[in-house]
Amino acid sequence: MFLGEAPEFAPSALDALRQPLESGVITISRAAATASFPARFQLVLAANPCPCGNAGVRDAECSCSPFARRRYLGRMSGPLLDRVDIQLDVPRVTAAQLRLSTQAPVTTSAAARARVVEARDRAARRLADQPWRLNAHAPGGWLRRDGAPASGSTSALDRALERGALTMRGYDRVLRLAWTLADLDGVERPGLDQLGRALYLRKAAV
Repeated sequence: MFLGEAPEFAPSALDALRQPLESGVITISRAAATASFPARFQLVLAANPCPCGNAGVRDAECSCSPFARRRYLGRMSGPLLDRVDIQLDVPRVTAAQLRLSTQAPVTTSAAARARVVEARDRAARRLADQPWRLNAHAPGGWLRRDGAPASGSTSALDRALERGALTMRGYDRVLRLAWTLADLDGVERPGLDQLGRALYLRKAAV
């Protein structure tokens, strides 16, 4: 599911996605009965830095007040964003970058798909004795115990949790992402490199 200009959606509609993102199930309760439906999906949110779209853009003037910028981005609640594994700022592409991009090596869709298929196969083999087959479905308790990364590699993650930069939910989501990076890298267990990249992708500026 892709939501462009996500802050323009009603906050109540955005927050309604929280439970399905967490449990993979939608439960509808009525007076006579309760029904549950499978609802595992990938959510992609896109947002401008402010209503006019020019905040932080070089050679462009933002016409929004600080309050307007905070109100705009604040429509995506903290609890919702805590369930988003990758959060990145994407700056506007300059003309010079556009020219360079035509000269850089290109990863084809077929090559990217092959890497993903190989990583998923690696995860499925590793999790063959578990009731789940994907890193995304692994529970937090297992990730911190049996599925713990290499010894000593979680120090930066632990510090982020201690200073409040991560919630416990966010901690577990970084571990899941680190396992996915390890599968893409073809290594047996996440180490400092995978944990560092996962933490960066989680908060971008950490």
